[in-house]
Amino acid sequence: MIKYLILSLIVITIACETAPKQLPYIGDREELDGSITRHEIREFSFTDQLGETMTNQDIAGKIYLTDFFFTSCPSICPKVKKQMLRIYDKVLMNDDILLISHTIDPKRDSAAVLKQYADNIGIDHNKWKFLTGDKDELLDIADDYFVAAYEDADAPGGFDHSGKIILLDKTGRIRSFGDGTDPSEVDKLMKDIDILLYEYE
Repeated sequence: MIKYLILSLIVITIACETAPKQLPYIGDREELDGSITRHEIREFSFTDQLGETMTNQDIAGKIYLTDFFFTSCPSICPKVKKQMLRIYDKVLMNDDILLISHTIDPKRDSAAVLKQYADNIGIDHNKWKFLTGDKDELLDIADDYFVAAYEDADAPGGFDHSGKIILLDKTGRIRSFGDGTDPSEVDKLMKDIDILLYEYE
């Protein structure tokens, strides 16, 4: 009897150690009355690389990862895109996950330019969306993702921006992020994708 009890405790301990933890909700705010206000991404309407409109409603019920870049970026963007491609390869066969990249230079990054960029890196246009649109709206929505993105004449390419990759759940709330220039942080982010998927099993 004692032997079986010990065995049961070992199994429970192993299960607790290997079961994925739940990811936090990033940006939530606790009110004075103890209630929680969930941080949300504002409603948006942008144009993808195929010239089609994409809004929040088009990605409702999907997990997605997002970043901010521009195609002529001479600094961190190529490093971040290399890591986004790693994530793309990981989630390619999962229909519940999308990748979304926002340009911060819509003057040069038209839908046609973004399509050529996407073609050059060889991705499925339905799996990974590259969005352009009104410059102010693109820069403003970066704030919702807690990403720095702004024009700076002294910065390489004329824009200063973060290399963050952000993970959002099926309700559009931020659950994790990582520095897209750091492969080790992206390793952790990919583990967080698995943890988030576990929530929906």
